[in-house]
Amino acid sequence: MTASRDERIADRARHPKWKNSPLRIEMLECINCDKCIAYCPPQFGAIFKHGIDVVIVPELCSGCDKCLPVCPVDCILPFPEWATKGSPVEWWREPGGADDPYT
Repeated sequence: MTASRDERIADRARHPKWKNSPLRIEMLECINCDKCIAYCPPQFGAIFKHGIDVVIVPELCSGCDKCLPVCPVDCILPFPEWATKGSPVEWWREPGGADDPYT
């Protein structure tokens, strides 16, 4: 059974059974249309508005690719090096916060 989204947020850990790399948004190319947020399945809930940027928290992203076809500028890319780079600490204010679009 997969850990719930709340558990992954609390642990700040990606589910170990997820084999696909998480995704990332190339912020210099993103036009902030927010379509990807609407298509991210709520059980993952990995894409957020963070200030003026749209970000994907890799620990919450299963790599399901549901966001890829809706991006009009193709700025969503694989992020295989996520384990060494991780998420900036400030991104963790979004999941479970007041403006979490998945709650």
